[in-house]
Amino acid sequence: MRNKQKACSECGIHSFGYELPADAEQKHVLELIETLNHDEQVSGILCQLPLPAHLDEFVITQAIQPEKDVDGFHAVNIGLLSMGRDCLVSCTPSGIMAMLRHYEIPISGQRCVIIGRSNIVGKPVAQLMLNAHATVTVAHSRTRDLPALCRQADILISAVGRAGFVTADFVKPGAAVIDVGINRGDDGKVTGDVDFPAVQDIAAAITPVPGGVGPMTITMLLENTVKAFLRQHHWQDEFPSADTITA
Repeated sequence: MRNKQKACSECGIHSFGYELPADAEQKHVLELIETLNHDEQVSGILCQLPLPAHLDEFVITQAIQPEKDVDGFHAVNIGLLSMGRDCLVSCTPSGIMAMLRHYEIPISGQRCVIIGRSNIVGKPVAQLMLNAHATVTVAHSRTRDLPALCRQADILISAVGRAGFVTADFVKPGAAVIDVGINRGDDGKVTGDVDFPAVQDIAAAITPVPGGVGPMTITMLLENTVKAFLRQHHWQDEFPSADTITA
């Protein structure tokens, strides 16, 4: 949250937050969201996850107006994404796509394997890859012979949350490897899902952790906020597109 607020400050977006007690009742969280939904000064709303166990994550995230859902978690935005329509897209997946485009890594016609099927990363990035004309396979804990499957990938994306899970035998020479994992060890050091030293000489491109996908997630959150603001004020046709803003 500190990083998000700092990024907002640096680019002129006013950011503010509400820190509720850990034992806050769900109705109080929903009442706060409803207030923000009707506040015309608020362009975007996000609920920092994970939530305490007694709160229903689905109910709370779906209470945010789709037009202000800058995290891209609302069913309306997810549905629009699945139909290939313009919408507010989950920030980490859209950050991955922006990174691939920036470094001119081909997507169309390429084989993409995604390890992890979460609603936050795995499923939406799979949809974005499909929309970009990649051939997509989503792997998970029940996938058989996972290393062999991953070695077929031109683009390999790991979002499983297991430090060092992706080793050299997962990677085809020349592949692009995107590490979405954020794993904190007992020493406090943050590492990714990919065994970086073992993979970096095999892959043609690889994202580090920290410093790879993480900053892109925040960047796309800011882009979603600008996009939401322009739409709410019916100014989207008078300003550059979100892709142009990112570039």
